[in-house]
Amino acid sequence: MSRILASAFMLAVLASPAVAQSVTVSVAADIRSINPGVNRDDNTDDFVLQLVEGLVGYGEDGTVGPLLAEKIDVSADGKTYTFTLRKGVKFHNGADLTSADVLWSWNRYMDPKTDWRCLSEFDGRNGLKVESVEAPDAGTVVMKLNQSTALFLDALARTDCAMAAVIHKDSVKADGSFDKPIGTGPYKLGEWKRAEYFTMTAFDGYSPLKTDGKRDGYLGSKRPLIKDVKFLIVRDPATVKAGLISGAIDLGEILYSDVPELKTNPKLEVAVASNAVRHAFLIQTRDPLLKNQKLRQAIAASMDMDEIVAAASSGLAQPNTSPIYPGSAYFGAVEKQGLKYDPAQAKKLLQEAGYKGEKITILANKRSTVPSFPAAVVAQAMMQAVGINAEIEVLEWATQLDRYNKGNYQMQSFSYSSRFDPALGFEQFAGPKDKQPRKVWEEPQALALIDKSMAVADKAERQKLFDELHKRTIDEVPLIFTFNGLDVLAHSKRVKGFQPWQSKLRMWEVTLAN
Repeated sequence: MSRILASAFMLAVLASPAVAQSVTVSVAADIRSINPGVNRDDNTDDFVLQLVEGLVGYGEDGTVGPLLAEKIDVSADGKTYTFTLRKGVKFHNGADLTSADVLWSWNRYMDPKTDWRCLSEFDGRNGLKVESVEAPDAGTVVMKLNQSTALFLDALARTDCAMAAVIHKDSVKADGSFDKPIGTGPYKLGEWKRAEYFTMTAFDGYSPLKTDGKRDGYLGSKRPLIKDVKFLIVRDPATVKAGLISGAIDLGEILYSDVPELKTNPKLEVAVASNAVRHAFLIQTRDPLLKNQKLRQAIAASMDMDEIVAAASSGLAQPNTSPIYPGSAYFGAVEKQGLKYDPAQAKKLLQEAGYKGEKITILANKRSTVPSFPAAVVAQAMMQAVGINAEIEVLEWATQLDRYNKGNYQMQSFSYSSRFDPALGFEQFAGPKDKQPRKVWEEPQALALIDKSMAVADKAERQKLFDELHKRTIDEVPLIFTFNGLDVLAHSKRVKGFQPWQSKLRMWEVTLAN
């Protein structure tokens, strides 16, 4: 079947009366499972985290706050966390949440047979170990750690860990195998027809943290105001666009290039929001040529970020050369001071570096979901303009990723996935290359600062550490950040209150107009 005929057939199905009775959200891929934190990807996390919740969650600014917990007390030595549970919280089956449910859920996650994504984050393999979890009474949970760390709550809140979601024991069958998530989230699992669609239904017994209508990441007001939501798997962006225009699709992600046209449609609204994904040019500091810091500084000075970002994002994004994303609670005045475009300085630095026209190759890929190739094209022209012999080598993504993991490149146009806490953001690209060849920054003092930021809990002290790390990144240029990822969606004007955040399709606090 041709692409045009397939699209027409899909839209005909969408326009049927049965579909028209529900809110239809297009997604590009099917979910992998409904088992929280098991066999997951970002798309799966997005759906499952509307059904389940954890003791803590991320706020809008990337900091962690209580969710199923009412309050959290930390011992003086930082090793004991006492969680007081919120009262009146119910599971989808009507059962009341108690500390016994938290204990049962935690023990299940810690069983290797569960195959939980984040087991290694808590069993000691990566340093941190939860040595014991106790439930002294129905409303209290006590977790004891082997060491003090500033990142324990952040690890609990991680979306790829499903927020260490608390589920009811009836979520598993009599033989212990997983059945379906019976959580405390604003929506309940509906139907899942593999490769076609999956649905969720409002949980009438949901107990929101707040009811003021103000979202705050996974915290704040989370009322399920739409009764039924259908997530329809539509892989072709042209079909999504046609469905939005016809009204068969109520909300969906769109291409950057479709924004101008859809903005003029009187029945649609376009929503654009920055997220914590970070696009960058990586530089191999062990390369015989690029180990020269002045040469790396010259490359950075040759780049006009306004032009690179405009070309790579169709004019939708703003430059950010900091490792910390703008929505972070730690993005302050220092982080706003980044790399400066100065072609005259770039030429001067090239002379000081003793550069003699040696070739520098930039690896890139042409995936439509990332700006790897368009960013590389503009950067190449700018580098050439100051006298740098820059070339682009286009690779399949799997090949480029293999080269990244092996550290086998001079430069590459690359994207890092979201990390909310800056310590984890810095750790994502910094570390000893002998042990982890994929790392790009191994300066010993920087690594010591990152380690300290993971141990210190005081926000003001952490801010000073992150400020210093930002400055060092700008000066040493182990990589060049360009801008943050974008969530670009369009939706029918009858959909009210939807706000994109960190590539998550949060359907709470969303209403429908007639």
